[in-house]
Amino acid sequence: MKNHQKGFTLVEIAIVLVIIGLLLGGVLKGQELINSAKVKNLANDFRTIPVFIYGYQDKFKRLPGDDPNADTRFTGGKKASATGQATGNGVIEGTWNSTDVTSENVLFWQHVRLAGLAPGSTDFSSAATASLPSNAEGGSVGIQMSAPISGMNGTYYICSSGINSKLAQQLDTTLDDGAGDKGTIRAQSTVDSTKSGEAYADGKSYLVCLAF
Repeated sequence: MKNHQKGFTLVEIAIVLVIIGLLLGGVLKGQELINSAKVKNLANDFRTIPVFIYGYQDKFKRLPGDDPNADTRFTGGKKASATGQATGNGVIEGTWNSTDVTSENVLFWQHVRLAGLAPGSTDFSSAATASLPSNAEGGSVGIQMSAPISGMNGTYYICSSGINSKLAQQLDTTLDDGAGDKGTIRAQSTVDSTKSGEAYADGKSYLVCLAF
């Protein structure tokens, strides 16, 4: 007695291929939506920090982080250490990625939080309790008043690190000209303040900075 094995018909194979195509399309669309949400989140970081600065200046006539009256103005407020700092000189001293809680660019976050402009911990007794902000990719976010990348021109510079090439270019396109080596937004895969920005390339992670 012969065994007759029945194979798939062309219609059944076509249906399976259609289902696979729909699943793949759904996955790709889902990833696209996730990336879009991340870019919006990254862009929001760049858009809100100027609001913090101007809001604080409007209310207290001082720069957040550089406010010499922060310790008396707010309960639990701190002002930068006198050592190596010129508190109240109209400059937010320090580098954007510092974790030193005596540094003005770190105390910037305590001051804007105490002023009700930004959410987050106001306990800056240590770097751990300070809960410094991070971006949608888990990288650091910060501000400084000296150009972090050569060729940038502005008064303030916001930097956000650890951003993959695709998101970095989308972010640049959203806020500027889409080119990492020119415009108000510059990017570097190897951080060096003496060098200008660079063009985006697949597979790299970037520091992205905005001048304003």
